[in-house]
Amino acid sequence: MDANTVLLCVVVASALAFDFTNGFHDTANAMATSIATGALRPRIAVALSAVLNFLGAFLSLKVAATIATGIVDSGAITLTVVFAGLLGGLAWNLLTWYFGIPSSSSHALIGGVVGATLIAAGSSAVKGQAIVSKVLVPAVLAPVFAIVVATVGTYLVYRITANVPDRVRGRGFRLGQIGSASLVSLAHGTNDAQKTMGVITLALVANHTITTDAGTPLWVVVACALTIAAGTYIGGWRVIRTLGKGLTEIETPQGFAAEGSSAAVIFAASHFGLPLSTTHVCSGSIMGAGIGRRLAEVRWGLAGRMVLAWLFTLPAAALTGAVVWKGADAIGGAGGVAVVFALAAVLSGALFLAARREPVTHANVNAEWSGRLVPSAPVKEPAA
Repeated sequence: MDANTVLLCVVVASALAFDFTNGFHDTANAMATSIATGALRPRIAVALSAVLNFLGAFLSLKVAATIATGIVDSGAITLTVVFAGLLGGLAWNLLTWYFGIPSSSSHALIGGVVGATLIAAGSSAVKGQAIVSKVLVPAVLAPVFAIVVATVGTYLVYRITANVPDRVRGRGFRLGQIGSASLVSLAHGTNDAQKTMGVITLALVANHTITTDAGTPLWVVVACALTIAAGTYIGGWRVIRTLGKGLTEIETPQGFAAEGSSAAVIFAASHFGLPLSTTHVCSGSIMGAGIGRRLAEVRWGLAGRMVLAWLFTLPAAALTGAVVWKGADAIGGAGGVAVVFALAAVLSGALFLAARREPVTHANVNAEWSGRLVPSAPVKEPAA
């Protein structure tokens, strides 16, 4: 096995590692409200989401094509650049998961790839206009649109069911949430799994394994679908807690409206090939659901800190991608990539071990907590 083949294998492994973190990081997008309202038990929720993420990955490849050829010049990309971009996205995913911040895996990946490309090949290799139209503009408009749709939807839901007894309404929307949460998971698969497919395709093009006009190979589709499903099943409980318990106290009608709004926006983006942030959409929908219910409280301080993290996602991932490329390039060749890969694995393991000191699991994800975006154990119930 020559050095290039080894390098390609490391890049594919890194891509699947990113895909795995995308799965457990973004489980909250689909299932946080259903878990918070009790519509689904935590373990059942993540299992259902995993299956639907897997199926959704096969429904469309338009987003994969955007990532593979739409944001950077594939002719100027090397395997080391792809590797560095992946580690930029992976590092941001793990860091925000540790702190329970619902951040965008999509923007982390795009930022990492763009940062590595800029430092390695210069600005001419980055398709700036495409990034503005297909990444930045949707990043601004999508959460705003989701807030508006969810606000109106929540208001209408409560208005239409005003004369329905609370118990009957709650039971009905609890069942409805199973369907709406399933739609969000399916939509997530059509959008987010595609991004890793696109990056692996970009790596295959850079290695001259396939041509630029070739489609995404079937083995790439299957591998990415399985990996994001596995990550989803693990369940990113820290982020689930933030979205389900942190932004607002969710009732079942709100959860139904939020999930329905999220699914509609994400499916529309997938149809047009836009690598949308499902995190931004789902977070916006939850905020809208809080606004739409009378007397509901939206914790705007927490929402503001989340938005601040969103603003840092692209530049932070880009900077990390650039630094990783510099480090790997300084060592040189496949050896440089291997050294950086090993270092990243050690640091990731250390972060997981640190997270186990104050774990958030399916057993305590719905417990009361302070709302701080730092590792903190759920508030324990006082002894009787």
